[in-house]
Amino acid sequence: MNQRRTICAFAPAKLNLALSVGAPNAQRMHPIASWMVTVSLHDELFLEALEPNSFSLYAIIWHKDARRKSEIDWSITKDLAVRAHLAVEEHVGRKLPIKMRLEKRIPVGGGLGGGSSNAAAMLRALNELFDLKLSRETLRDIAARLGSDVPFLIDGGSAIVTGLGEQLEPAPLPENLHALLVFPDAACPTGAVYQTLDQLRPHGAVETDRVRALSVMPNIAHDAPFNDLAHPACEVAPKLRGELEELAELTDRVAHVSGSGSTLFVLVASALEAEILATAIEKQMGLPVIAVEGVHTPAIQSVK
Repeated sequence: MNQRRTICAFAPAKLNLALSVGAPNAQRMHPIASWMVTVSLHDELFLEALEPNSFSLYAIIWHKDARRKSEIDWSITKDLAVRAHLAVEEHVGRKLPIKMRLEKRIPVGGGLGGGSSNAAAMLRALNELFDLKLSRETLRDIAARLGSDVPFLIDGGSAIVTGLGEQLEPAPLPENLHALLVFPDAACPTGAVYQTLDQLRPHGAVETDRVRALSVMPNIAHDAPFNDLAHPACEVAPKLRGELEELAELTDRVAHVSGSGSTLFVLVASALEAEILATAIEKQMGLPVIAVEGVHTPAIQSVK
């Protein structure tokens, strides 16, 4: 291992093109069935291996291109990327000293899996940097202990995700998947959204077949995505309802909530259409907009 080697792992955002949520189990965990895809909006995780017996150093900052910034005010030990580092150290039974710089573009609490993707990027990057030779199955096992989105984001792309997020079935990434992500100035705490779902629909069942049926459609229509958390998210953050309606009117397409919110998205036909609509949305709604496309997770890159 080159002690001075620095690598960069990309942490892409995820979209739930379909999300069905069941009633909580005895442990108050919600089973899901979701068609998840990764998109081109991404954070960047830089890791440098330090000398043995060094203390690890962590820094989390906003990338200069970030469109929706918020205060980075959480404890470093609660950050999912840092927790992933500690989980790998525990698994291998030794310290893996690093200097981490995480440059974020994905909004915090936006329903795009930013923190989960940071954790997955950390797992992949540590495996590469220290040549740990951990299998993908082992990485996903560690990931499952960190969060329900993390196992999918180890490889990203497109998959049907079931159970508590640990069961993955590869699905084809739709060709020419283009979307606009709109970032409202609203908070949708995940716990509050799930709690509201339980109040609105205490005995919901997971509709796995409905999710699978959508994933095999040759072309995904703009009105095809669905999300059991959309209505609860609008109850938690009522202004989302009006913004969904305005977004749909501006684009002449059905607007959707990503995950537990608060990010909104619409599917469009092309990158050119996305660019034109993004300009109109920003002008009319005064909200940040990013055009994205479906992607597979890029390979880790050596920086030096």
